Amino acid sequence: MIGGIFMSQSNLEKHEAKLKALNQKIKDEKNKIEQRLGKQIISQANLDYANLSNDQIKLLAKQFSEFLKVKSVDH
Repeated sequence: MIGGIFMSQSNLEKHEAKLKALNQKIKDEKNKIEQRLGKQIISQANLDYANLSNDQIKLLAKQFSEFLKVKSVDH
C-alpha cells in the first residue's frame, strides 16, 4: 500500500511538471505573438520607437482596440 502511494505521488509530480512546462510554453508563445503584433503595428504605422512614451503606447493601444471593436461590429 505504501509503495502505491509513493508511486501515485511520483506520477502526480511528473504530471505537475509536464503541466508547468506546457503552461510556460503557452506563455512564451503568447509573448512571441504580442511582440510580433506590436512590431508589425509600429512598422505599418511608421512609428518611431524613440518617440513612444508609455502614455503614448497606452493611448495607441486603446485607440487600436476601439478600432478593432468597431470593425468587429461592422461584420
